[in-house]
Amino acid sequence: MTQHILIVDDEPNIVASLQFLLEDAGYAVRVAADGAQALAAVAQSHPDLILLDVMMPVLDGNEVCQRLKSEPSTQGIRILMLSARCREMEIAKSRELGADGYLTKPFSTHTLLERVRELIGPPAASP
Repeated sequence: MTQHILIVDDEPNIVASLQFLLEDAGYAVRVAADGAQALAAVAQSHPDLILLDVMMPVLDGNEVCQRLKSEPSTQGIRILMLSARCREMEIAKSRELGADGYLTKPFSTHTLLERVRELIGPPAASP
Protein backbone atom coordinates (compact mmCIF):
# COMPACT_ATOMS: atom_id res chain seq x y z
CA MET A 1 0.00 0.00 0.00
CA THR A 2 1.43 3.36 -1.05
CA GLN A 3 2.11 5.90 1.69
CA HIS A 4 0.37 9.23 1.19
CA ILE A 5 2.00 12.55 2.06
CA LEU A 6 0.29 15.93 2.26
CA ILE A 7 2.59 18.91 1.62
CA VAL A 8 1.31 22.13 3.17
CA ASP A 9 3.24 25.26 2.25
CA ASP A 10 2.32 28.66 0.82
CA GLU A 11 5.50 28.89 -1.30
CA PRO A 12 4.84 27.32 -4.74
CA ASN A 13 8.52 26.68 -5.48
CA ILE A 14 8.98 24.73 -2.26
CA VAL A 15 5.81 22.74 -2.91
CA ALA A 16 6.89 21.88 -6.46
CA SER A 17 10.36 20.78 -5.32
CA LEU A 18 9.04 18.65 -2.47
CA GLN A 19 6.33 17.11 -4.62
CA PHE A 20 8.82 16.13 -7.33
CA LEU A 21 11.28 14.71 -4.79
CA LEU A 22 8.68 12.64 -2.92
CA GLU A 23 6.87 11.36 -6.00
CA ASP A 24 10.20 10.42 -7.55
CA ALA A 25 10.98 8.48 -4.36
CA GLY A 26 7.70 6.55 -4.74
CA TYR A 27 5.30 8.32 -2.38
CA ALA A 28 1.80 9.52 -3.31
CA VAL A 29 1.57 13.28 -2.78
CA ARG A 30 -1.19 15.87 -2.37
CA VAL A 31 -0.68 19.57 -1.72
CA ALA A 32 -2.37 22.40 0.16
CA ALA A 33 -1.40 26.08 0.10
CA ASP A 34 -2.52 27.04 3.60
CA GLY A 35 -3.78 25.68 6.90
CA ALA A 36 -7.46 25.78 5.99
CA GLN A 37 -6.82 23.81 2.79
CA ALA A 38 -4.78 21.34 4.82
CA LEU A 39 -7.64 20.66 7.23
CA ALA A 40 -10.04 20.23 4.29
CA ALA A 41 -7.64 17.81 2.58
CA VAL A 42 -7.27 15.75 5.76
CA ALA A 43 -11.05 15.63 6.17
CA GLN A 44 -11.30 14.10 2.67
CA SER A 45 -8.54 11.53 3.09
CA HIS A 46 -6.10 10.97 5.94
CA PRO A 47 -2.48 11.07 4.79
CA ASP A 48 0.20 9.00 6.48
CA LEU A 49 2.39 12.09 6.88
CA ILE A 50 1.98 15.85 6.65
CA LEU A 51 4.91 18.09 5.78
CA LEU A 52 3.65 21.27 7.42
CA ASP A 53 5.12 24.74 7.06
CA VAL A 54 4.90 26.77 10.27
CA MET A 55 4.39 30.25 8.82
CA MET A 56 1.36 30.35 6.52
CA PRO A 57 -1.70 32.50 5.88
CA VAL A 58 -5.20 31.66 7.13
CA LEU A 59 -4.07 29.12 9.77
CA ASP A 60 -0.43 28.69 10.67
CA GLY A 61 1.19 25.29 10.90
CA ASN A 62 1.18 25.18 14.69
CA GLU A 63 -2.58 25.77 14.77
CA VAL A 64 -3.14 23.04 12.18
CA CYS A 65 -0.91 20.65 14.12
CA GLN A 66 -2.72 21.37 17.37
CA ARG A 67 -6.16 20.83 15.80
CA LEU A 68 -5.16 17.54 14.16
CA LYS A 69 -3.39 16.15 17.22
CA SER A 70 -6.33 17.05 19.50
CA GLU A 71 -8.85 15.04 17.46
CA PRO A 72 -8.96 11.27 18.03
CA SER A 73 -9.65 10.62 14.34
CA THR A 74 -6.53 12.48 13.16
CA GLN A 75 -4.10 12.34 16.08
CA GLY A 76 -2.27 9.34 14.58
CA ILE A 77 -1.25 11.25 11.44
CA ARG A 78 2.50 11.91 11.55
CA ILE A 79 3.45 15.59 11.22
CA LEU A 80 6.86 16.92 10.22
CA MET A 81 7.08 20.68 10.69
CA LEU A 82 9.14 22.69 8.19
CA SER A 83 10.27 26.19 9.08
CA ALA A 84 12.92 28.84 8.63
CA ARG A 85 12.55 29.47 12.35
CA CYS A 86 15.35 27.64 14.08
CA ARG A 87 15.20 28.89 17.66
CA GLU A 88 14.83 26.17 20.27
CA MET A 89 11.71 27.90 21.61
CA GLU A 90 9.97 27.55 18.22
CA ILE A 91 10.93 23.90 17.90
CA ALA A 92 9.77 23.15 21.45
CA LYS A 93 6.40 24.83 20.79
CA SER A 94 5.75 22.61 17.76
CA ARG A 95 6.75 19.51 19.73
CA GLU A 96 4.42 20.48 22.60
CA LEU A 97 1.56 20.79 20.11
CA GLY A 98 2.19 17.24 18.94
CA ALA A 99 4.54 17.50 15.96
CA ASP A 100 6.49 14.30 15.34
CA GLY A 101 9.51 16.14 13.95
CA TYR A 102 10.90 19.52 12.91
CA LEU A 103 13.20 20.42 10.02
CA THR A 104 14.74 23.85 9.67
CA LYS A 105 14.81 25.39 6.16
CA PRO A 106 16.93 25.13 4.18
CA PHE A 107 17.42 21.38 4.47
CA SER A 108 18.98 18.83 2.16
CA THR A 109 16.82 16.50 0.12
CA HIS A 110 18.71 13.58 1.66
CA THR A 111 17.82 14.75 5.18
CA LEU A 112 14.16 15.22 4.26
CA LEU A 113 13.87 11.75 2.70
CA GLU A 114 15.63 10.25 5.71
CA ARG A 115 13.15 11.89 8.10
CA VAL A 116 10.17 10.81 5.97
CA ARG A 117 11.41 7.21 6.01
CA GLU A 118 11.91 7.39 9.79
CA LEU A 119 8.32 8.55 10.26
CA ILE A 120 6.41 6.39 7.76
CA GLY A 121 8.91 3.96 6.27
CA PRO A 122 10.12 3.56 2.70
CA PRO A 123 7.62 3.81 -0.14
CA ALA A 124 5.71 0.59 -0.76
CA ALA A 125 7.01 -1.53 -3.60
CA SER A 126 4.92 -1.57 -6.74
CA PRO A 127 2.93 -4.79 -7.24
